[in-house]
Amino acid sequence: MILQNIDADTLRRILTTMPHPGQPADGACQLTSVFLLLCGRPSSILMIQKADTEGYPWRNQMALPGGHIDPCDATSLEAGFRELYEELNISRNQVTYVGTLGHFQTINHKDIEVFVGIWSEIGEICHNPDEISRTVIVPLQSLLDIHIQKGFHGQTPDVFTLRYPIEDVVIWGVTAKILHHFIETLLSVVTTS
Repeated sequence: MILQNIDADTLRRILTTMPHPGQPADGACQLTSVFLLLCGRPSSILMIQKADTEGYPWRNQMALPGGHIDPCDATSLEAGFRELYEELNISRNQVTYVGTLGHFQTINHKDIEVFVGIWSEIGEICHNPDEISRTVIVPLQSLLDIHIQKGFHGQTPDVFTLRYPIEDVVIWGVTAKILHHFIETLLSVVTTS
């Protein structure tokens, strides 16, 4: 297991030594921030499933907690922490910040900066059911197994191929791109060391 004995400092070194996708130069995208939040020493990722609301563009999709950067946010990281608290009631002092995973763009012109943190798992998660139907703890080992079995390692599959089916959900779209990059980052360190 890649993260079985990894701590925040080791993960921070991995993230800072590997290249990550940058922000688009044209500035045409709406800026957003999300957290890839690890938990369980840290062998799982805390994800959300969007609400099952008719007409909601992200209906039932699996995602990382986060949202738009507001004018009141001093930085994109501040926006990520604010959104984490607003969406899940997880405060900054419950998260060990590790680093950034870079920028990922959606087909509807959003630029998502992804921050990585480790959740202390202290406190109760509370979410707004109008936006989020549930939180899902996704084992990193399950994602890794799918990644290897589907031949994703060392490749960048197209959006129609890049899917991670986990139990009763399928992770796809930009969230799958983010997970793919995270897993490839970890695998590149493991396979080169």
